[in-house]
Amino acid sequence: MPSRRAHARDWPRHVPLRDVSLYVDVVGHGDPLVLMHGGPSADLWTMGAFRRLADQHTLVFYDHRCNGRSTGPPASSMTWENLTADAEALREHLGFDRWAVLGHSFGGHVALEYALRQPQHVSRLVLVDTGADARWARENAPRVMSERGFSAAKVELVRRWFSGEFEPREYLPIFWRISSAYMPNHGFIGMVRELAEGGWRSRIRAEPYLFAARSLLPGWSVVSRLGEITAPTLVVAGREDFVFPPECQRELVDGIPHAELVLVDEAGHNPQDENPAEVMAAVRAFLTRA
Repeated sequence: MPSRRAHARDWPRHVPLRDVSLYVDVVGHGDPLVLMHGGPSADLWTMGAFRRLADQHTLVFYDHRCNGRSTGPPASSMTWENLTADAEALREHLGFDRWAVLGHSFGGHVALEYALRQPQHVSRLVLVDTGADARWARENAPRVMSERGFSAAKVELVRRWFSGEFEPREYLPIFWRISSAYMPNHGFIGMVRELAEGGWRSRIRAEPYLFAARSLLPGWSVVSRLGEITAPTLVVAGREDFVFPPECQRELVDGIPHAELVLVDEAGHNPQDENPAEVMAAVRAFLTRA
């Protein structure tokens, strides 16, 4: 076990690294797996479903800079260089030579960037409901919503949501109005599961989301570099995800050498909360395979 890993009772806590103080939680035992949350605006507590893996893996949860309880510079410091350098500094601090990397949604973007920048430190890569190109959320989410029969008013809210055309005070009202699209079949049940597994502790912040939507994500793409990823990769997504639909997942699998795809039925953008048993079984099998 890494020498810098404190006793379990010492987590979660703030870890000063570089120019930030990352809020970090470490649980479980076994081969290390770092989990990168989505948003940006969410935090490590929204990844609670994956704590089921703690019996076989040392799980490292953390809030990205400017997200959740992490503190330091303003949201404008959220560059890909800083986001990935933070993760690398955390790996070094904890003393792991290599670790598996799991990213959900925006966290999947960070995971892709990290795998491209630090391939020697990534043992395996798990991408959950994410994409290699920001256009999927910005351009396709409103189209998918319209095709699925959502009202014109909600389609317009989704367009504004992914383009960042709203003020911080509008963050929660807009999210609640479009939240049913995120978990189309298990909205209430999925939300209850997320809350029960730590989501009630979440500290949501609108500023990092708005900065990413307006400045970080427009034009972002690593599609042309997917072939450079060397780590064995598992792509998991809800079949009914409106943010990164199945054709987006196939783009990932077609681009990443020897990547595997698992599409979860009756699940949208958060299959880990909608059908956790199926998602955990797929991730466990992938991470423990020789």
